[in-house]
Amino acid sequence: MADIDKDQERTEQATPKRRDEARNKGQVAKSPEVASAAILLACTVFFYFGSSGMVERLMDLTRGTLRESGTTAVSLNTINALMWGWGWKLFLVMAPLLLTVVIAGLLANYLQIGFMFSTETLTPKFEKLDPIKGFQRLASLRSFVELTKSLLKMAIVAVVVWFTLKDELQNMIPLMEDSLWGILLYTGRISFKILITTCWILIVLAILDYLYQRWEFEKGIRMSRQEVKDEYKQTEGNPQVKSRIRRIQREAARKRMMANIPKADVVITNPTHLAVAIRYDPEKMYAPTVVAKGAGFVAERIREIAAAHRVPVIENKPVAQLLYKTVDVDQAIPEDLYRAVAEILAYVYGLKERAV
Repeated sequence: MADIDKDQERTEQATPKRRDEARNKGQVAKSPEVASAAILLACTVFFYFGSSGMVERLMDLTRGTLRESGTTAVSLNTINALMWGWGWKLFLVMAPLLLTVVIAGLLANYLQIGFMFSTETLTPKFEKLDPIKGFQRLASLRSFVELTKSLLKMAIVAVVVWFTLKDELQNMIPLMEDSLWGILLYTGRISFKILITTCWILIVLAILDYLYQRWEFEKGIRMSRQEVKDEYKQTEGNPQVKSRIRRIQREAARKRMMANIPKADVVITNPTHLAVAIRYDPEKMYAPTVVAKGAGFVAERIREIAAAHRVPVIENKPVAQLLYKTVDVDQAIPEDLYRAVAEILAYVYGLKERAV
């Protein structure tokens, strides 16, 4: 019951991560009927355009074999070489058809799932030897669907052949007086008619089967809400942990900022709510830089550190507000504030000279 309840809870669409995991395991929406229909259609087209040439090559091979049989000595020492030679010639004749089958099969699978290589399906699984699970697989919905498809295809082919031959019965009687080549042409024409009709029917079945395989695949990789939440925590991180990390990062940044205050040339205040520390080194900086800033408690802490290290604190509300709103820490001030900040720095440098 627990497994049933768990399956009933799987109402969420699979996430990209779950889809990638399924693909890496070789679990994809693929219909073998698409490949079968594509191969049959490709072979039918091949026979339509290239059957005459292939038949001629087969006849040449047969004539050559019969012609050489009377002059070739056959023994236990030569039979192996003769069979290999004849087999190689036959392979060359059939190579275009075999190549067509391979290309059609690869193309049909590529259009369904793209390029995929997985060794997961090749890994031996000993649980498949369990007779109970094997019986469950035989009695599953998938097995029933596969059996129905096989019976349906056999029935379709039988019906197509029956109605085609039924219409051609009256044309078969004159074949007794026709030549061998005429009988072969007639047989080829009838065979092609059966093949092309069967192809169109199987293409429709392949499309329907692919839609079913897609539906079954999507159903199989559905996730429960808890699984989606767990995956989100694994990929994005636990919200509490992320919050703690951000807090630690802010504290570390604040400590670094506070450590730069003693090096500042001046602290500009608002006067109590805001505080911005400015440093300018003509040899290393092209413009004055904000080394620390804060509001409220942080501003108060900046003023305390500045006072402890004798860093001048200057009150200038407009400049402090603009610097706090527009300039980040470790960022140079914008050009429109050059003059205002330069006047404050000049005043501070003047105070230092008079103190000396």
